[in-house]
Amino acid sequence: MKELVIVFAKNPELGKCKTRLAKSIGDEKALEVYKTLLRHTAETLTEVEADRVVFYSENIQHQDFWDDDFFQKQVQVEGHLGKKMQAAFKWGFSQGYSKICIVGSDLMDLKATDLNQAFLKLESHDAVFGPSNDGGFYLMGMTQLYPKAFLNKAWSTESVLEETLKDLKRLQIAFLKPKTDIDYVEDALKHEELKAIIEQQPQENNQKSSLSRPL
Repeated sequence: MKELVIVFAKNPELGKCKTRLAKSIGDEKALEVYKTLLRHTAETLTEVEADRVVFYSENIQHQDFWDDDFFQKQVQVEGHLGKKMQAAFKWGFSQGYSKICIVGSDLMDLKATDLNQAFLKLESHDAVFGPSNDGGFYLMGMTQLYPKAFLNKAWSTESVLEETLKDLKRLQIAFLKPKTDIDYVEDALKHEELKAIIEQQPQENNQKSSLSRPL
């Protein structure tokens, strides 16, 4: 069976990434946090025994975090998140894949074993979800396209997973362990690598101030 991992990623541009986080730490640090998340996600997915495709938010890039040797590259369609995901799944199934999982790029604790477990569950289930602690999900997997999963949802709200499960109640559904997306500063501070970015002081200013003091 052909397996595919789809990852949705924003093009890393100042002022356009992690906007909720940026309200607390500023655009520049939010961008650095997001780049770290992208790097972690890309490295994690290269360890998964499946094909991989990254769907960019704006345009396809090369020589970036997503190594062309490992990742196919596409661009998300216009519209709400459900429409974007449905189009990505439809593309994947049209390419002949029989098990497809989609993940975001906002998880510092995403592991290759999470994806491997998801594909394993799809051998005996119609769909699989990785719930996020804000009421959404960080992973969705399917063995065929179920359009109801993508329609009439309040995306990016705490009810989205609950609403999706209601629409898929006739299916056999499996779950992974819950995880937390990095959307707010308190989420980021739980990870040492992100904490170091947030707490970093401008070195240049510190050096100038010390040099200007009289001896």
